[in-house]
Amino acid sequence: MERITTETLVTEIRTVLQNARNNAARQVNSELLAAYWNIGRIICEHEQTVPDRADYGKRTLKELSRALTKEFGKGFSRSNLQNMRLFYLGYQNCQTLSGKLSWSHYCELLSISDANKRSFYEKEAVNSNWSVRELKRQIDSSLYERLLLSNGDANKEKVLSLAQKGIEIN
Repeated sequence: MERITTETLVTEIRTVLQNARNNAARQVNSELLAAYWNIGRIICEHEQTVPDRADYGKRTLKELSRALTKEFGKGFSRSNLQNMRLFYLGYQNCQTLSGKLSWSHYCELLSISDANKRSFYEKEAVNSNWSVRELKRQIDSSLYERLLLSNGDANKEKVLSLAQKGIEIN
């Protein structure tokens, strides 16, 4: 019978722990995205009941930010609450969110108003496993527009298809 070395045990245990940590991080990320989406939903639903929405945006988000920050700590600035609101409006179906992207990824994506362009960058970030920095770099370098301009109409259709469906694996 072959004797198992301590090094082999450590390697096996290391793999178990790394997998557990990665799974926990993915689960936490998914829960945070769902929570932020729901916060955005609650803000939007409340906004519908307020007669003067312009005043609501300035006053209520500031008050909400103050109260949430006091109770829960960082992460609830007025601008972050505004991002949560936009997150809900931009992704009406919570199930379509990718747990492979972080809140920071989605904040970058929310800066893109064109739905096809945003969808393209979202799918490319997932498929290419882009960091937030890489996503920002690709957006700043106008990858989407450059691909649309290259090789005429055939390429334009291909890029728009990528934006809508992502890469399809046969």
